[in-house]
Amino acid sequence: MSDNDDEPVGRILSRREVLKLLGAASAALLVGCGPEQTMVVPTNAATAVPTTAAATPIAPVIDTPLATLVSSTAVPTCVVRPELTEGPYFVDTGLERSDIRSDPATGVVKEGVLLTLIFNVSQINNGCTPLPGALVDVWHCDALGVYSGVTDRTFDTSGQQFLRGYQLTDANGVAKFVTIYPGWYPGRTVHIHFKIRTDPDSAQGYDFTSQLFFDEALSDQIHTQQPYASKGYRNTLNANDRIYSPELLLTAVPDGNGYAATFDIGLDLSG
Repeated sequence: MSDNDDEPVGRILSRREVLKLLGAASAALLVGCGPEQTMVVPTNAATAVPTTAAATPIAPVIDTPLATLVSSTAVPTCVVRPELTEGPYFVDTGLERSDIRSDPATGVVKEGVLLTLIFNVSQINNGCTPLPGALVDVWHCDALGVYSGVTDRTFDTSGQQFLRGYQLTDANGVAKFVTIYPGWYPGRTVHIHFKIRTDPDSAQGYDFTSQLFFDEALSDQIHTQQPYASKGYRNTLNANDRIYSPELLLTAVPDGNGYAATFDIGLDLSG
């Protein structure tokens, strides 16, 4: 299997340019940035700040309070990150759900280490404020490197919808997913795809697509467990993945019987 994703697109902005982009009202959000830091502005001028997720054995859904993973008072920090293309496996299923582990037609739940993934979506145009009502799509392969809903030279999962779904961000710009830690397939490091849209039915709607990556030590630990272990050791790591970006690296933290990760992303909707 091969994934024909493209290279990150964008140019490098200086700290001064980023502050100008965000505006004076948002300048305080970048206090933690060192004077030598640079940031990548993609074609859509999107922004993102990752946090993380960690792993453990297969377990039922745990209803972790959002307060333990998302600050109710802190505004997401707007740090510009790269946009990546969606690859060949995006399917616009229109499947709204938080727990994306099962195939809706059969109810069969994909086995794997539990992962809770939370997006904090904001817009930078009004001083990095929460963006409600944004549609966040998530899709990724299962523990054995298989995607649902597609025909590939090594599998045919047409009509299946496991590990796919979308959520609308709430009033605080939050979208929460329950899934499993991804497996791998030849030519790509471990990753999750996501897409954020403001108006999917309109040609004028904003569309930002990218991918999330994982710490190699964590992937090593998780992939020693079944069913991951039956796949063997992955042949592509972050260091030799052609589009890996450290700015999109999740930090995973143990959460009950699984792991949790939070990802902050700010979008420039002015275009």
